Amino acid sequence: MIRTLKRDWAIVYNMFNENDNKGFGWDEHRQMVVIEDAMWNSYISSYKAAGKFGHRYFPYYDQRNSIYAKD
Repeated sequence: MIRTLKRDWAIVYNMFNENDNKGFGWDEHRQMVVIEDAMWNSYISSYKAAGKFGHRYFPYYDQRNSIYAKD
């Protein structure tokens, strides 16, 4: 379970922190990644594991940052 939480967090974290990933945003109220559909489709063609996070609730992102970003 812990490995799954960390793996999923790393996928979302990389969306925001890789140098060429402009256009990603975070909707604090809905706790989800926001990005234009065309950009999203382009991104997931290269990063298939990220596909499950498009337009999907991803709770506790900030708390996971506090835990995993130090690793």
